[in-house]
Amino acid sequence: MAEQQKRANQHVTTRMVQANGTIDPQTGGVVPPIQSSTTFARNSDYSQISPNHLYARDDDDLVRLGEDILAKAENADAGLLFPSGMAAIAAVMRTVPNNGTIILQSQIYWGTTKWVRDFCARREINLHEIECSDMDVLAKTIGTAKPDLVFVETPSNPWLRVTDIAQAAALSHEVGAKLVVDSTAASPVLSNPLAFGADIVMHSATKSINGHSDVLAGFLATSDAQSEIWQAIAMDRHDAGAVLGSFEAWLLIRGMRTLPLRMERMCENTMAVATFLQNHPKVEAVLYPGLTSHEKHELATKQMPNGYGSLLSFQVKGDAKTALAVCAKLETFKRATSLGGVESLVEHRHSIEGDATGVPENLIRLSVGIEHIQDLIGDLNEALS
Repeated sequence: MAEQQKRANQHVTTRMVQANGTIDPQTGGVVPPIQSSTTFARNSDYSQISPNHLYARDDDDLVRLGEDILAKAENADAGLLFPSGMAAIAAVMRTVPNNGTIILQSQIYWGTTKWVRDFCARREINLHEIECSDMDVLAKTIGTAKPDLVFVETPSNPWLRVTDIAQAAALSHEVGAKLVVDSTAASPVLSNPLAFGADIVMHSATKSINGHSDVLAGFLATSDAQSEIWQAIAMDRHDAGAVLGSFEAWLLIRGMRTLPLRMERMCENTMAVATFLQNHPKVEAVLYPGLTSHEKHELATKQMPNGYGSLLSFQVKGDAKTALAVCAKLETFKRATSLGGVESLVEHRHSIEGDATGVPENLIRLSVGIEHIQDLIGDLNEALS
């Protein structure tokens, strides 16, 4: 008990590195073992050999460990892992009844926007897409729409807009709505939305939590595990079978061990890249909350006290042809869709989603990794020349 209490008081970095102090009881291994079985044997009287192991859909020790580590990182009451970030988002959205109302932040991750639009159309749910970082717009829409659910993404992808979580929570709670925050771009190391009043925080764990571009996973955490919405989400995951496999959970835990260190280096690199781009004559605008020129820089500093993340967007002076030419010349930055990995990636967002959310043709999104900063800046400088 004393050791458990000591671990509970440890810094989140220490708990992640040591996987919450897990030691394999059979071998003494410092890395948690993989149990790949989907089912577990019973005694001759049909009692369970292990009371905590009936069937892998609910009884996977590695999934439980991953959930425990991430829940503690978010200072949450409980957490649930899913096989992808979109599976986690879908589980939240399915708690909204037919003819209910959802407020969704506009111009966020295209996968979220597209799925929610289609879902609301099928279920006859009222959908309001608004810019939630504008508190006046958010307050007015919440007051008139009386939503069941408010979903925001902060910092947003690819615009890097920052929403005031505390204000959004207060406005949502006034009408009995739940606030869900997609904090993927921040990670649990940089921001904890539950501490600012959010009801649920969501992560695409595929991104920085895993950090190595080799696992699909999603994560939800809540400030109240007994709430009606959380119970509905937990039941939905169980009954629909939206669970993570043992090997994926093992890889995720392995990635989490270096999350604090990776995020420190990535934030440092991204700030240097943002500063370089801001001073480049061929760059029209840089979108990054770490820059003092960002309209919500002070709010971002309050909500993300440990860094501003590895996601950055910038607009080149020119059109789609100009932006695509820059992307084509990049070599250290790989042309691929994702973010939060150790490798740096570049994406021309308009090529992915077209005019669906109003992304400018000259916008380029970067996910800055842990490479040497001079190689990254040199690559960008050559591409922009």
